[in-house]
Amino acid sequence: MLTVIINYFHAVKDISLINNSQLAKIYLGIQVFQEKIIQTQHKSPKDYLRIAIEQLENNTTENSLAVINDLEQIAKNHPQYHWIIMNILTTFIRKNTLYLPQEEVTINLLEKIRLDIQAALTVIAKRDINKDPENEQLDLSYIDMRGANLNKANLQKTNLYQANLAGANLTEANLAGAILSAANLEGANLYLANLEGAILSAANLKGANLKGANLHCASLYLADLHGAILNDAILDGANLREAKFSE
Repeated sequence: MLTVIINYFHAVKDISLINNSQLAKIYLGIQVFQEKIIQTQHKSPKDYLRIAIEQLENNTTENSLAVINDLEQIAKNHPQYHWIIMNILTTFIRKNTLYLPQEEVTINLLEKIRLDIQAALTVIAKRDINKDPENEQLDLSYIDMRGANLNKANLQKTNLYQANLAGANLTEANLAGAILSAANLEGANLYLANLEGAILSAANLKGANLKGANLHCASLYLADLHGAILNDAILDGANLREAKFSE
């Protein structure tokens, strides 16, 4: 159980903000939840999934962390529930992040993303994409993910329309074919990210690190690239019409 906590803490940028009392509370919450699950081990995966969803609705951080871990295991062990669980997690993130238009948002990199939101994002980002059904798309549009750690995340063809990813770590992330129209990527780290064929029309990329990023055939129409780092970025075939660069 402690491994569950540690795994998700590693996904957060600054573990030093978690004090001992918070750690103890989360650990005890996970322990209580796991004891409830042990009592239902004879139940089918479908019943197990229902119980997990009910617990997720409880919406305390410690419960959510335990449930997200169990949902990840169900998705791995029972492929028939893989896509259902990915949608459950995206819905959970959407319900628990307040979306604000870009003009109303200020970047505060000292403000850390909630542990359970980061945990849900981590499960989505490292899922086995071979279990994704054909012609289906993850929907992370209109979601506030400021400062999220999505290092090496697989978000290929994901719908991130108007998502707020300001200050996010997307180093080596796979965003090929992703929809990032009007997304806020101000100050995001996209070093060596794969953005081939991605739609970044009207995206805010101010101060973003795009060093070595693959933007082959990406659409950057009307994108704001003021202060963006584009050293060694692959831009062949990219649509840069009316993109805004530094003076």
